[in-house]
Amino acid sequence: MSRLFEPMTIGNLALSNRIVIAPMCQYSAEAGSATDWHMIHLGHLALSGAGLLILEATAVSPEGRISPGDLGLYSDENETALAHVLKAVRTYSPIAVAVQLAHAGRKGSSHAPWDSGAQIRSDEPLGWKTVAPSAVPHAKDEEVPVMLDRAGLDKVRADFVAATKRAARLGVDGIEIHMAHGYLLHQFLSPIANHRDDEYGGSLENRMRFPIEVFDAVRAAFPAERPVWARISATDWVPDGWDVEGTVALSKALKARGCAAIHVTTGGVSPQQAIKLGPGYQVPYAQRVKSEVGLPTIAVGLITEPEQAEAIIGNGEADAVSLARAMLYDPRWPWHAAAQLGAQVHAPKQYWRSQPREYKDLFLGAGFGQR
Repeated sequence: MSRLFEPMTIGNLALSNRIVIAPMCQYSAEAGSATDWHMIHLGHLALSGAGLLILEATAVSPEGRISPGDLGLYSDENETALAHVLKAVRTYSPIAVAVQLAHAGRKGSSHAPWDSGAQIRSDEPLGWKTVAPSAVPHAKDEEVPVMLDRAGLDKVRADFVAATKRAARLGVDGIEIHMAHGYLLHQFLSPIANHRDDEYGGSLENRMRFPIEVFDAVRAAFPAERPVWARISATDWVPDGWDVEGTVALSKALKARGCAAIHVTTGGVSPQQAIKLGPGYQVPYAQRVKSEVGLPTIAVGLITEPEQAEAIIGNGEADAVSLARAMLYDPRWPWHAAAQLGAQVHAPKQYWRSQPREYKDLFLGAGFGQR
């Protein structure tokens, strides 16, 4: 039997297989609210046969967005719009759905990637003043962010809690807290972005303090029977930056507080990063976390082939694999992987007739006559 298509659990959340659709920003929201694009995009992915769909980085406040087009969960309008999309997903798909709650910090107020991705200055239309652990810009030519004081820290934490309560009302199956890719919580973790000399800066323990406080606040605000986990960049790919040893320490601390899984990625905090790309280039970091922490671990990063994903699970390198670009390119990737690996996968009954004759047992529950 295929290991990739074995069921697994994250906390109390049962997944039909070990394929995760990674959160992918669409930069297509309006004032934080999901649009018709999200209905098409998420509905499309929900029919993929994957075990878990994680919604794109969803900002907990307007200033927490990466771009003006980012999805948010900070207003009644945001909540209503997302509820409309999720209703359709749940009606037609058994896929588990989680939301990634995020705050961009100093990487906010940016153009969409197809419009350069450059920072929008606060005095320009659609721009805003960003916040960060320290008054240090992401790139030398960008605006200096506002260093978060006590009131600012309290607001960020409260914003995460408010968004968590909205997510609970929406009935999402889980929450992933974004502590990666150079966004606010990662900025606190990395000495590259965090130059503070108070209890939130300096030592590893101090730099982990605010991300852990946010996790504790989210965990307390979300129903106990539903899981909360974190996505962490295991390395900054910059000398003297955040590293895998810190990732292991943070993961252990989160585990002690009820974290249900670790989604392991890398990079994002500095333009100076020197990433060594290659198939599955981030998997060794996931394997390190899995072996030393003992939580369900999700691996991501140039995982594109079914045999590659099967080997990652079969070799015990990770408990699940997360696909992003590969899933956009082939939204039926789980179908094709199941066919290749001799497994079965969920598919909507409206599509059962597409099952190739040589894979007559591919779709779970399929089988009807055709006049």
